Amino acid sequence: MDVTTCLKSLLLAMQQYGCGRSAHNAAQLLKQVEEVSALRCDQLLSSGQLLPIECLRGLVELTGNPNTCPTLASAVISLLAQLACDDDSRRMLHNSFNLTSIMASVIHRHTATPGDPLVLQSLQLLQKLTYSTRVFPSNSYIHELIGFLMTNIHSHNDDIIMPCLGLMANLCRDNHSVQSHIKSLDNVKPFYRTLINFLAHNSLTVVVFTLSILASLTLNEKVGEKLFDAKNIHQTFQLVFNIIVNGDGTLTRKYSVDLLVDLLQNPKIADYLTRYQHFSACVSQVLGLLQLKDPDSAAKVLDLLLAMCGVLGLRPLLCQVLFKPAAPKLRATGRRQAAALCGEPMVEPGLALVQWLSSPVDGAEGCSLKALQLLKELLEEALGAASVYDGVRSFVEMLLPVLLGFIKGVDPAHGDAHLRRHCERITHVSGVLLIMCAEDAMRALVSKQVSAQLCLSQVEILLDGCHSNNPPGSDNNLSQVCAEALLKTLELMSKLRQQVKDMETSFYRTLQDQRIATPLSRALTSHHREHVQTGLALLLEATPLPDFPSVVLGESIAANNAYRQREAELSVKRIAVQDILPPAAPPPRMNTSGLEVSSTSSSGVHSLVEKLHSGLELQEQGKDAHVSDIIGVYEQKLATLASKESRLQDLLEAKAVALSQADRLIAQYHFQRAQAEAEARKLASLLKEAERRREELQGELGGQLEEVKRSKADMEELLQHNARLQHDSEEHQALKGSYNTLLNRFNESERILRELQAAHTSLAKQLDTLRKNHEALQLQHDRTASLLQEREKEITLLRSDLQLKEDDIEGLRGELRAHGEKAREKEQERREMEEMLDVLRKELNKTEQARKDASIKASSLELQKSQLEGKLKQKEDELNKHSAMIAMIHSLSSGKMKSDVNLSL
Repeated sequence: MDVTTCLKSLLLAMQQYGCGRSAHNAAQLLKQVEEVSALRCDQLLSSGQLLPIECLRGLVELTGNPNTCPTLASAVISLLAQLACDDDSRRMLHNSFNLTSIMASVIHRHTATPGDPLVLQSLQLLQKLTYSTRVFPSNSYIHELIGFLMTNIHSHNDDIIMPCLGLMANLCRDNHSVQSHIKSLDNVKPFYRTLINFLAHNSLTVVVFTLSILASLTLNEKVGEKLFDAKNIHQTFQLVFNIIVNGDGTLTRKYSVDLLVDLLQNPKIADYLTRYQHFSACVSQVLGLLQLKDPDSAAKVLDLLLAMCGVLGLRPLLCQVLFKPAAPKLRATGRRQAAALCGEPMVEPGLALVQWLSSPVDGAEGCSLKALQLLKELLEEALGAASVYDGVRSFVEMLLPVLLGFIKGVDPAHGDAHLRRHCERITHVSGVLLIMCAEDAMRALVSKQVSAQLCLSQVEILLDGCHSNNPPGSDNNLSQVCAEALLKTLELMSKLRQQVKDMETSFYRTLQDQRIATPLSRALTSHHREHVQTGLALLLEATPLPDFPSVVLGESIAANNAYRQREAELSVKRIAVQDILPPAAPPPRMNTSGLEVSSTSSSGVHSLVEKLHSGLELQEQGKDAHVSDIIGVYEQKLATLASKESRLQDLLEAKAVALSQADRLIAQYHFQRAQAEAEARKLASLLKEAERRREELQGELGGQLEEVKRSKADMEELLQHNARLQHDSEEHQALKGSYNTLLNRFNESERILRELQAAHTSLAKQLDTLRKNHEALQLQHDRTASLLQEREKEITLLRSDLQLKEDDIEGLRGELRAHGEKAREKEQERREMEEMLDVLRKELNKTEQARKDASIKASSLELQKSQLEGKLKQKEDELNKHSAMIAMIHSLSSGKMKSDVNLSL
């Protein structure tokens, strides 16, 4: 059974269960939920279809309904956990469907039974939903959820402690509102003590969760200063690195990496890590995790390394670890890969990083881009250092073939998604190659393996991608990605044009292509500073060229600016309409009309082109002088029609955006209604609880009234007893006064005795101290006298040595004068050589300018040659047509003569 049929059956079963909650309907719905769970529809929510959204809405309502059967609720929660498989799906479930608050309400309903399997399922789903997601305490049942977590963390049941700790770590991470709420609670100090006790737990996962919570809550407080001070921080580093390398699984490794990334945001802890003596060994072990072929683990490792690159003191240490291996070891790649397959560990940390660049593992595209970004950061640090590391050259020699393998052409038949991934990778690869070209020796290595033909073929593919049919407004469309990759490739060609053969001619030829106007206009009107700077640099190179399409570039820039202005106006109008009108779907008929107008304009353009060709064919023999004027007029008309077509396309896209906005508002209305129903159910349960509490208080009030009557009788008896005690108290006060007088006299005598004893003890100590000081001073005087005699002997020896040194200095001064005269002669010769060198440099600059002008003329002549070859081919086709017509006339005339001969005979 396919996915669509299963979803329709599930939706029908949910409707039947909503109409009648019988056992039969519950069994049918449970069966449909299990069938959908067996389909493994992981990317169902990201498809954007309406049927999965409706089914998901029904499942969420079933989960939040307190009358749902526990077995059915458990199956639905399992299905929701299966659907929340990626970041986009989790974000949709949290933001659009408010699933976090609904699951918190489910846990609140089962507070009395925390060991219930349904509660454990809900906690695990919440842990998955809230990972890297911010949850606000203002959401429904979040305060109750935090109280439930803090209560059950104090329990002794490990089955519920671990999901509670993981969920608490998610809620506290980078969420100041949740942190402030927890710190304001009364039981926060016992909570801290419990967490500190968990640091000695046997499970590494529990330890990581606990450290994450403590880092979020106490990092800038006194408790955090004690936990993460200079004495303990090195043990914490060792613990976290050990958990990352030898953790219980991918989940523990993810939280360990997040913990270390959060700690690095504190400048003091980041400084401690730069002085950590085992940092290089730990980073080498972390890089060894890249050999596991697990995309999730590799992504987290790369995130950690990129976070470390953000700390200035750690970048040189990372370079030392990555570029440490020697060249012969790095060249033996095939042998090392075979050893890795056999289970032997690889000692080169950089080799595993390079292997992720072209790894065929599914889902590794993000790892490849992160690895390229990491290599860019580290190569920039290594090549910008005062002394280049020993292993950089050998590492670059190994890395270059892998990077250049990405620049090879891509097959457009694989689809737009494949082309998009290719362009994103090309952008990062070109960035890494540009970093290499910043250093002369590395630029020589790159120039030996990069050819002009390779770059030119890549430029052709990217130019075709820049002129795709995607609308020009979004940064995520295919043409924008192709434009960014093209700019990076052109910048690389500009860097290598002096070192690579034919690269300069190909570079200038590309800048004179009419299609270059579109990516250049995108770069110059971009809001990214780097794109604008690259576009200006290329424009500075292209402006002096004779065939540079400056007019087309100006029109393209103006069109982009007009589109941005219209987008801003449309966004303001959409906001105003949303404030006035209720959410409703706009009529989609304008889309079809826009398509009809676009097709009409396209047909008009094609007919105009045909008329242009036919007119040129008719006028070519007699009116060659006016052909250029006619072409200019028609080019202006074509540009006008193209701008009109782009405006119609923009209107069509605006209507499509409005339609999607209306769909989103409708879905939001459904979500708000579900949230309101959940709030109503919560209020009803609170009302029932208040009514029950009122009855209990009324019963307690009757018991209190009877207790008051008994208390009055007891009070009378107590008054009589109090009178008797008052008489006894007066007698006791008289005896107590006489006792105090005697006690004061005794205390005064005892105080005087203690003072006299203390004075006697202090005088005895002073006498002993004076005797010891006298003996020490006598010994010191004897030592000083002996030292004085030794110093006098040394002074006599030093005076004799000083006289010898002065004699040597006089001789050296004479030699210095002779060397000074020779140095002046050498300086005169050096000045003469510098004058000759300046003359040669001026001649070399003149020669270089002449060569550049000749290259530009060669590119222009090559373009004119291609145009003349086209015209020559057209003339040859006409000549062939005329020859065929003459041959046909000859054949017809010869046939007529033969027929006349036959008739005469």
